[in-house]
Amino acid sequence: MTLATGLDILLFLLGSPLHFAAAYLLVATLLSAPLRRPEVSQPSRRFRFVVPAHNESAGITETVQSLRAVDYPSELFEIVVVADNCSDDTAEKAAAAGATVMVRNDTEKRGKGYALVHVFSSTSPEVDAVVVIDADTLISPNLLRAFAARRDLGARAVQADYAVRNPDAGWRTRLIAIAFGAFHIVRSRARERLSLSCGLRGNGMCFSTELLREIPHAAYSVVEDVEYGVRLGEAGYRVHYADEAHVYGEMVTTSAAANTQRRRWEEGRKALIKEHARRLLGAGIGRPSRVLFDLALDLYIPPLSRIAVGVFLGELLATALLFALGAGRLSLAAYGLGLTSVLLYVLRGWSVSGTGLRGLMDLALAPVYVLWKLTLRFKKPPRATAEWVRTEREKPSN
Repeated sequence: MTLATGLDILLFLLGSPLHFAAAYLLVATLLSAPLRRPEVSQPSRRFRFVVPAHNESAGITETVQSLRAVDYPSELFEIVVVADNCSDDTAEKAAAAGATVMVRNDTEKRGKGYALVHVFSSTSPEVDAVVVIDADTLISPNLLRAFAARRDLGARAVQADYAVRNPDAGWRTRLIAIAFGAFHIVRSRARERLSLSCGLRGNGMCFSTELLREIPHAAYSVVEDVEYGVRLGEAGYRVHYADEAHVYGEMVTTSAAANTQRRRWEEGRKALIKEHARRLLGAGIGRPSRVLFDLALDLYIPPLSRIAVGVFLGELLATALLFALGAGRLSLAAYGLGLTSVLLYVLRGWSVSGTGLRGLMDLALAPVYVLWKLTLRFKKPPRATAEWVRTEREKPSN
């Protein structure tokens, strides 16, 4: 074996995690066709909307109004807003909009996870399922009918599509919408098609009350949704995906606010990987369980920005090796396939994001977005807290 051939093989082997991650994205892309919608029966199941809120005075009225306008018999659902440690008039505005309000003040146990446990524990057995909606969210009118259809098929946990409410606020929110399309729609469709758990997204989650009694929602980290989804998978339950139902959350537009939010999420996810990923992988192989194996992969697969940068740099090194020493075809082909997989995945995310031509044009700014995300790794991480840290949002325009 020549030195050049050895360097080619070494470069290929060093990129093995990237090749696997890119292949994962390619499989998701190939399996991302729209899912068949189950038949919707005559509504009979009772639902409880649960809206955890901390100082959400600016948007809570619109959220409650959106929930009240759902296409479902009004006598079969209720809206409960948990005003958790609020210092504004969130509770008063929610009540005025027609919601039942639970005021919770606990200076020690603060955060979304505690707010959810508070209301889940008081849910009557007559309620078939609870639906968690963030306080800055609008919903599609078919949300409860879509959840009821999955409950009729035996689903205990269901996740709706989580989309961006304000994609046209700027280039950043359009890129976030494309990223959401790739992560929430493309991956979730593929995982549902393979009868895997699509995972929980924190917003637009539906849980049967019997499931919450069996597996209490004792998840209090900053990524409590992922944490609880892991616990469900270990208990033998997968999260089903309701492709046709949507929740629209407001995304931040300023760099400073996005920095804080993203760093908190990434630190929380890093802690979750450290605590659960190895155990899930071992259980997925040992049982064996493809649901647990996939949940482990979902934790281990790095963010898209790191995959993209990794395969791009690998392709550059392979090209340099080919020109300098006449070898590098193996690594060049592998990294080239990775780049192609990432590109197809991003374009598929764009195609389902609804951002149109402006979104496609904004993809030219994707390197700026990727560079911003990568720089977060070199900044001092925020304190890993599950307490309420409200991200500043845009003021509504008149």
